Amino acid sequence: MSTDPNADSLPIGDPVDGWIPPAPPSRTVLEGHWCRLEPLDPATHAEELFAANQLDRESSIWTYLPYGPFGCHEEYLRWMEDVCAGDDPLFFAIRDLGSGRTTGVASYLRITPPSGSIEVGHLNFSPLLQRT
Repeated sequence: MSTDPNADSLPIGDPVDGWIPPAPPSRTVLEGHWCRLEPLDPATHAEELFAANQLDRESSIWTYLPYGPFGCHEEYLRWMEDVCAGDDPLFFAIRDLGSGRTTGVASYLRITPPSGSIEVGHLNFSPLLQRT
């Protein structure tokens, strides 16, 4: 490893020869064994997700998120339409393959292909998805 420090005086690794930045993530379905991540779509997901989130009577699923809880379906729908209009963060609905129900959301965020970095966040698991 290189001993050259970065701007924060931390040691950084040597450059990777031939590295090519990745493409940004796309709005495609990601199929797993237990669940499927579907590009978030207000017309498809808002009603079912709002109902699933309402099962959290204490609104604890919103504690660490910069939005919510939502008082009515229309408010949730407006939020979803707003976040779906952009590419960062890029939201996905989580569909349980056993029940077929939409039970939560997750997103990619801080998508930075030139530096090869991406984060996963905005995790919101309704009570239907918790402890599964």
